[in-house]
Amino acid sequence: MKGIEKQFTSIQQMTDTYLKHRTDAADTGAQISFEEALTKAQTLKFSKHASMRLENRKISLSSEQSKRLESGVKKAGEKGIQDSLVIVDSLAFIVNVPNKTVVTAMDREEADEKIFTNIDGAVII
Repeated sequence: MKGIEKQFTSIQQMTDTYLKHRTDAADTGAQISFEEALTKAQTLKFSKHASMRLENRKISLSSEQSKRLESGVKKAGEKGIQDSLVIVDSLAFIVNVPNKTVVTAMDREEADEKIFTNIDGAVII
């Protein structure tokens, strides 16, 4: 303790010296509000595979369909589903619910077999 007493005349000086580094490091990062972080965490993502499938199959989602898809994923999450089939109109999506990531997408023509594997629940919107 004597070494510290000789170097600092007050607790404030000691705090400024040792804790200033942490505060400065936190201030340099990009600051976003909690609401922005929450919104970003709730946004549905499309995997590279799903994006390629949408492009190759010429599937486009309207904003209304996107909202319904997100609603279906939310409902699946509320029921504890991990990997869900979400059907929106004539489109089928396999979604990893905890990661909020669309794994693949197909239209009715490609879903003719009506067999979906590696899912533990389905939501029809």
